[in-house]
Amino acid sequence: MARNRQWLSQEEVVSEAAPPNLALICPECGTQRPDPSRTCPACGAPPLRNANDKRAAEEEVRNEDLEPYVTLRYIARLFKILAVLMVIMLVGEVVSGIIAAGTAALMTLIGEATKFLVIAGLMWAGGDITLLLIDAGHDLRVARILLGRINATLHDRDKKP
Repeated sequence: MARNRQWLSQEEVVSEAAPPNLALICPECGTQRPDPSRTCPACGAPPLRNANDKRAAEEEVRNEDLEPYVTLRYIARLFKILAVLMVIMLVGEVVSGIIAAGTAALMTLIGEATKFLVIAGLMWAGGDITLLLIDAGHDLRVARILLGRINATLHDRDKKP
């Protein structure tokens, strides 16, 4: 999944002069990474760049380039809160049904529990889908930014003699 990542500054770029057996700290999760040129085994963070890597920091997408999608985050949180509230209401309904009618209400309570669990699951899934939409929006935005930068670079290169 896409996560918000802080890109490395020039000071944090891995130097090729560093010995290969030197374990570095992952900027994502804080664990030691035995090989910084590979993804982090703990969290899956991308490989750290070498000092001679052709990709410059200005070519990468910055966090401020991404749109925040604040409203969608609130909607995702609302869906998940509603799912939790529905499970709490289900527990209350089962307890009050057993206290009021005893085991005679058991079949009705099983039907109600099934209905509440399905609706709560759908609400939780709605929150997850909303978060997926946010990630898809960020991915689309990143692709547009990088394609725009590539296009601008190609046009600048064509204009130079």
